[in-house]
Amino acid sequence: MTMSARPSLYEPLARLFAEGHARDIPDLLSDAAFAREGRATPAAVLIAITDVPDDPQVILTQRPRGMRDHPGQVAFPGGKIDPGEDAVTAALREAEEELALPREAVRVIGTSDLYHTGTGFIVTPVVGVVPPDLDLKPDPVEVADWFEAPLTMLLDPTSWTANEVFWRGATRRYLEMDWQGFRIWGVTAAIIANLARRIAVEGLRDAA
Repeated sequence: MTMSARPSLYEPLARLFAEGHARDIPDLLSDAAFAREGRATPAAVLIAITDVPDDPQVILTQRPRGMRDHPGQVAFPGGKIDPGEDAVTAALREAEEELALPREAVRVIGTSDLYHTGTGFIVTPVVGVVPPDLDLKPDPVEVADWFEAPLTMLLDPTSWTANEVFWRGATRRYLEMDWQGFRIWGVTAAIIANLARRIAVEGLRDAA
Protein backbone atom coordinates (compact mmCIF):
# COMPACT_ATOMS: atom_id res chain seq x y z
CA MET A 1 0.00 0.00 0.00
CA THR A 2 1.40 3.39 -0.92
CA MET A 3 1.67 6.20 1.60
CA SER A 4 -1.03 8.17 -0.23
CA ALA A 5 -3.43 5.20 -0.08
CA ARG A 6 -2.88 4.48 3.60
CA PRO A 7 -6.11 5.01 5.57
CA SER A 8 -6.09 7.87 8.05
CA LEU A 9 -7.15 7.75 11.68
CA TYR A 10 -8.50 11.28 11.45
CA GLU A 11 -11.95 10.59 10.01
CA PRO A 12 -13.02 7.71 12.28
CA LEU A 13 -11.54 9.38 15.35
CA ALA A 14 -13.27 12.68 14.53
CA ARG A 15 -16.58 10.82 14.18
CA LEU A 16 -16.17 9.04 17.52
CA PHE A 17 -15.11 12.31 19.14
CA ALA A 18 -18.17 14.15 17.84
CA GLU A 19 -20.54 11.36 18.86
CA GLY A 20 -19.05 11.16 22.35
CA HIS A 21 -19.15 14.90 22.95
CA ALA A 22 -22.78 15.11 21.84
CA ARG A 23 -23.78 13.17 24.97
CA ASP A 24 -24.28 14.66 28.41
CA ILE A 25 -21.91 12.77 30.69
CA PRO A 26 -22.15 13.49 34.43
CA ASP A 27 -19.50 13.06 37.10
CA LEU A 28 -16.43 13.73 34.98
CA LEU A 29 -13.26 13.83 37.04
CA SER A 30 -12.15 17.18 38.48
CA ASP A 31 -9.89 18.48 41.22
CA ALA A 32 -11.81 21.76 41.54
CA ALA A 33 -12.60 20.97 45.19
CA PHE A 34 -8.86 21.04 45.97
CA ALA A 35 -7.98 24.19 44.02
CA ARG A 36 -6.26 27.01 45.82
CA GLU A 37 -8.52 29.98 46.40
CA GLY A 38 -8.14 32.84 43.97
CA ARG A 39 -6.22 30.96 41.27
CA ALA A 40 -7.99 29.92 38.08
CA THR A 41 -5.42 30.15 35.29
CA PRO A 42 -6.58 29.15 31.78
CA ALA A 43 -4.32 26.55 30.19
CA ALA A 44 -4.38 24.13 27.27
CA VAL A 45 -2.74 20.83 26.44
CA LEU A 46 -2.34 18.96 23.17
CA ILE A 47 -3.38 15.32 23.04
CA ALA A 48 -1.34 14.49 19.94
CA ILE A 49 -2.29 11.10 18.47
CA THR A 50 -0.15 9.51 15.78
CA ASP A 51 -1.94 8.75 12.53
CA VAL A 52 -1.48 4.98 12.62
CA PRO A 53 -5.00 3.49 12.53
CA ASP A 54 -4.01 0.01 13.72
CA ASP A 55 -1.80 1.23 16.60
CA PRO A 56 -2.20 4.96 17.35
CA GLN A 57 0.12 6.39 19.98
CA VAL A 58 -0.21 9.41 22.25
CA ILE A 59 2.76 11.73 22.70
CA LEU A 60 3.54 12.43 26.35
CA THR A 61 6.30 14.32 28.13
CA GLN A 62 7.95 14.19 31.51
CA ARG A 63 8.35 17.55 33.18
CA PRO A 64 11.71 18.55 34.72
CA ARG A 65 11.85 18.06 38.47
CA GLY A 66 12.74 21.70 39.04
CA MET A 67 9.48 23.10 37.67
CA ARG A 68 7.12 24.97 39.99
CA ASP A 69 3.91 23.15 39.01
CA HIS A 70 3.69 19.35 38.76
CA PRO A 71 7.49 18.78 38.83
CA GLY A 72 8.67 15.50 37.37
CA GLN A 73 5.19 14.42 36.34
CA VAL A 74 4.12 12.93 33.03
CA ALA A 75 2.12 15.49 31.08
CA PHE A 76 0.74 16.41 27.71
CA PRO A 77 2.56 19.21 25.90
CA GLY A 78 0.88 22.41 27.03
CA GLY A 79 0.80 25.38 29.34
CA LYS A 80 -0.86 28.69 30.10
CA ILE A 81 -3.04 30.41 27.51
CA ASP A 82 -1.46 33.76 26.66
CA PRO A 83 -3.56 36.93 26.23
CA GLY A 84 -5.19 36.98 22.81
CA GLU A 85 -4.91 33.20 22.33
CA ASP A 86 -7.60 30.56 22.27
CA ALA A 87 -7.03 27.06 23.62
CA VAL A 88 -6.16 25.52 20.26
CA THR A 89 -3.58 28.20 19.45
CA ALA A 90 -2.02 27.87 22.91
CA ALA A 91 -1.83 24.07 22.77
CA LEU A 92 -0.19 24.11 19.33
CA ARG A 93 2.26 26.84 20.37
CA GLU A 94 3.25 25.00 23.53
CA ALA A 95 3.79 21.71 21.68
CA GLU A 96 5.99 23.51 19.18
CA GLU A 97 7.98 25.21 21.95
CA GLU A 98 8.36 22.08 24.08
CA LEU A 99 8.95 19.43 21.41
CA ALA A 100 9.50 21.28 18.12
CA LEU A 101 6.25 19.67 16.98
CA PRO A 102 5.25 21.75 13.92
CA ARG A 103 1.82 23.25 14.46
CA GLU A 104 1.02 22.82 10.78
CA ALA A 105 1.50 19.04 11.21
CA VAL A 106 -1.46 18.81 13.61
CA ARG A 107 -4.92 18.04 12.25
CA VAL A 108 -7.07 19.34 15.08
CA ILE A 109 -10.19 17.32 15.87
CA GLY A 110 -11.57 19.49 18.67
CA THR A 111 -11.49 20.51 22.30
CA SER A 112 -12.63 18.19 25.08
CA ASP A 113 -13.88 18.71 28.63
CA LEU A 114 -12.28 21.36 30.82
CA TYR A 115 -10.27 20.00 33.73
CA HIS A 116 -9.79 22.05 36.90
CA THR A 117 -6.53 21.08 38.61
CA GLY A 118 -5.83 21.23 42.30
CA THR A 119 -3.07 23.75 41.57
CA GLY A 120 -5.57 26.20 40.10
CA PHE A 121 -5.34 25.66 36.34
CA ILE A 122 -8.41 25.29 34.15
CA VAL A 123 -7.14 23.07 31.36
CA THR A 124 -8.66 22.66 27.90
CA PRO A 125 -7.53 19.42 26.21
CA VAL A 126 -7.09 19.82 22.45
CA VAL A 127 -7.23 16.57 20.50
CA GLY A 128 -5.38 16.30 17.21
CA VAL A 129 -3.82 13.79 14.83
CA VAL A 130 -0.15 14.04 13.84
CA PRO A 131 2.03 12.09 11.41
CA PRO A 132 4.00 9.21 12.92
CA ASP A 133 7.76 9.40 13.34
CA LEU A 134 7.97 13.18 13.73
CA ASP A 135 11.49 14.42 14.43
CA LEU A 136 10.75 15.80 17.88
CA LYS A 137 13.39 17.79 19.74
CA PRO A 138 12.51 18.43 23.40
CA ASP A 139 13.41 21.75 25.00
CA PRO A 140 15.38 20.67 28.09
CA VAL A 141 14.09 23.64 30.08
CA GLU A 142 10.50 22.40 29.74
CA VAL A 143 10.83 18.69 28.95
CA ALA A 144 13.05 16.15 30.70
CA ASP A 145 11.95 13.30 28.42
CA TRP A 146 9.18 12.30 26.04
CA PHE A 147 7.62 9.01 24.96
CA GLU A 148 4.61 7.47 23.26
CA ALA A 149 1.90 5.28 24.80
CA PRO A 150 -0.80 3.31 22.93
CA LEU A 151 -4.09 5.19 22.69
CA THR A 152 -6.19 2.03 23.08
CA MET A 153 -4.34 1.18 26.30
CA LEU A 154 -4.81 4.67 27.72
CA LEU A 155 -8.54 4.70 26.93
CA ASP A 156 -9.13 1.25 28.44
CA PRO A 157 -10.36 1.64 32.06
CA THR A 158 -8.89 -1.74 32.97
CA SER A 159 -5.38 -0.36 32.32
CA TRP A 160 -5.59 1.91 35.34
CA THR A 161 -5.22 1.39 39.08
CA ALA A 162 -7.36 3.53 41.40
CA ASN A 163 -5.70 4.89 44.54
CA GLU A 164 -6.38 7.56 47.11
CA VAL A 165 -4.40 9.94 49.30
CA PHE A 166 -5.28 12.40 52.02
CA TRP A 167 -4.53 15.84 50.54
CA ARG A 168 -5.49 19.32 51.66
CA GLY A 169 -7.86 18.07 54.30
CA ALA A 170 -9.78 15.54 52.21
CA THR A 171 -9.41 12.19 50.50
CA ARG A 172 -8.36 12.57 46.89
CA ARG A 173 -8.89 9.64 44.55
CA TYR A 174 -6.65 9.31 41.53
CA LEU A 175 -5.72 6.92 38.73
CA GLU A 176 -2.27 5.74 37.77
CA MET A 177 -0.38 3.29 35.60
CA ASP A 178 3.23 2.45 34.91
CA TRP A 179 4.20 2.40 31.25
CA GLN A 180 7.77 1.48 30.36
CA GLY A 181 9.06 3.05 33.56
CA PHE A 182 6.95 6.19 33.33
CA ARG A 183 4.30 6.79 35.99
CA ILE A 184 1.19 8.29 34.41
CA TRP A 185 -1.13 9.73 37.05
CA GLY A 186 -2.68 12.91 38.42
CA VAL A 187 -3.99 15.51 35.99
CA THR A 188 -2.85 13.62 32.90
CA ALA A 189 -4.55 10.40 33.99
CA ALA A 190 -7.76 12.25 34.87
CA ILE A 191 -7.91 14.01 31.49
CA ILE A 192 -7.42 10.64 29.77
CA ALA A 193 -10.14 9.05 31.92
CA ASN A 194 -12.58 11.82 30.99
CA LEU A 195 -11.70 11.44 27.30
CA ALA A 196 -12.26 7.69 27.60
CA ARG A 197 -15.88 8.42 28.50
CA ARG A 198 -16.19 10.39 25.26
CA ILE A 199 -14.30 7.98 22.98
CA ALA A 200 -15.11 4.33 23.69
CA VAL A 201 -12.07 2.15 23.21
CA GLU A 202 -14.27 -0.48 21.52
CA GLY A 203 -15.28 2.03 18.86
CA LEU A 204 -11.66 2.96 18.29
CA ARG A 205 -10.69 -0.68 17.82
CA ASP A 206 -13.55 -1.16 15.38
CA ALA A 207 -12.34 1.83 13.38
CA ALA A 208 -8.85 0.40 12.96
